[in-house]
Amino acid sequence: MSAKDLRHPIKRARGLGSAQSGVGHWWTQRVTAVALVALGLWFVVNVLRIVHGGFEAAHALVSRPFNAVLLIAFVAAMFWHAALGLQVVIEDYVHTRWKEVSLLVLVKFLAVLGALASVLAVLRIALGA
Repeated sequence: MSAKDLRHPIKRARGLGSAQSGVGHWWTQRVTAVALVALGLWFVVNVLRIVHGGFEAAHALVSRPFNAVLLIAFVAAMFWHAALGLQVVIEDYVHTRWKEVSLLVLVKFLAVLGALASVLAVLRIALGA
């Protein structure tokens, strides 16, 4: 036992400690947040450009490959960021284990489902279906 180890002997014996995964989660949240700022500005600018154009203008905007790719990136970053944020809230405030696990699975499922549905919609427009 070193002088710098301040853990309780029981905790040291059980091997309980940091899972070493919090930094990756934190970085992913920050990277998706920065991506959402940039992509969100692009999205707002484009929506303001077509606000009076109607369906045809929106369809033409999404039909352009560059815009379709950016819209898919925006949707993916948005759902990923939302799932990460909700995961933190659930882990911090839900204290019954089965409820916590159930909510985490539900959030992941809904995030993937929403992202896939959104990407499919963009691809259908972009590919002319």
